[in-house]
Amino acid sequence: MEMTLHDVRPVGGDGPLDIGVSDGKIVAMQPGLARGERALDFGGRLVLPGFCETHIHLDKSCILDRCSLKGGLEDAIAEVASLKGDFTAEDVAERAGKTLRKAVVNGTTRMRTHVEVDPTIGLRGFEGVKAAARDWAWAVDVELCIFPQEGLLNNPGTDELMVAGLKDGATVIGGAPYTDSDPHGQIDRLFELAREFDVDIDLHLDFGSTTDEMTIDHVCRRTEEFGWGGRVAVGHVTRFAQMKRDAFATLGRKLADTGVAVTVLPATDLFLMHRDHDANHSVPRGVAPLHLMAELGVTCSLSSNNVLNPFTPFGDCSLIRMANLYANIAQIGGRAPMETCLDMVSASSARLLNLEDYGLTIGNPADLVVIDAIDPAMAVAELAQPMMGFKRGMPVFTRALPELHAPTGAAHV
Repeated sequence: MEMTLHDVRPVGGDGPLDIGVSDGKIVAMQPGLARGERALDFGGRLVLPGFCETHIHLDKSCILDRCSLKGGLEDAIAEVASLKGDFTAEDVAERAGKTLRKAVVNGTTRMRTHVEVDPTIGLRGFEGVKAAARDWAWAVDVELCIFPQEGLLNNPGTDELMVAGLKDGATVIGGAPYTDSDPHGQIDRLFELAREFDVDIDLHLDFGSTTDEMTIDHVCRRTEEFGWGGRVAVGHVTRFAQMKRDAFATLGRKLADTGVAVTVLPATDLFLMHRDHDANHSVPRGVAPLHLMAELGVTCSLSSNNVLNPFTPFGDCSLIRMANLYANIAQIGGRAPMETCLDMVSASSARLLNLEDYGLTIGNPADLVVIDAIDPAMAVAELAQPMMGFKRGMPVFTRALPELHAPTGAAHV
């Protein structure tokens, strides 16, 4: 075998084993494998088939130095709108590449990025992200979701750009109905385009601080009418966080039955929501308790959304960090829900992306990330760092473990 990983512990597995890799694929998984041409020992640490970033905006990442950071969702949309007229494809590609590097060294092997089109930016952002995705294809697979951030029906010329993007490489269609003059009309048009081009749908949805004017029921209706179950995801859904417990559970069962997946973006949702709260204390968190929907059978993911821009003025693309942040916000302390947090940045995210070749299975691509932990729950609790990553059997990064330099005779372990 070309490469063997020895003494690694698959998440959900019974114990440590060895993994053999040839021709970019997993060819063996068992204890006691003969050492390959390249043999690596990992001391019983966790191995995953990479993290899946399901919702990120590469096109407007890394613009913090250009922003005034007024705060709030509407202000963030307006500030980016004022900047993107000056974006070039080259500028977008450079910034997207910086963000992809952050994702790769933090163990991400699969990604879906949302890319804005409208008459102001045209297809420049789309072309820039495509270029960055090509440059980084050796380390991460990037899927492009084309979407109208500032509205579709109310923004003449945007529909034509959406169609152009779908003809030129976008494999998912997105939307932001809450920015449109006719939210239901936007949803209807997106489902029509999805059927025409046979693509999945991934919507920014119900992004607000109350339960007023929610559109999730309309999305569920259209999902059933179009037969698109398992091919629709909704993100942010901060309005879900304000629902009463019984209504939240009822919605969760509907989403599971309909086949609509849900993504929560903890960093952005926490940063933007409830700035209009009329008190200076006890501000609501604004992050939907997604793990409770996962318990009801909903396909759920946690993701980064924005990185270093007005929507989220921080971020290193660490999905372990995002899982830990969500666990803090949701007040999770138990082992099982902590493991669910890890699942929502890996296997569950892969299901949302409809990845058929994801997982530690013989014959699948050897997309592997080894984490400096031996326990899935503690990996989240301790923000365990990725040690080494592989894409189709080729090493893509190595992160050196900390080394103590204790003086002679000092007590240390």
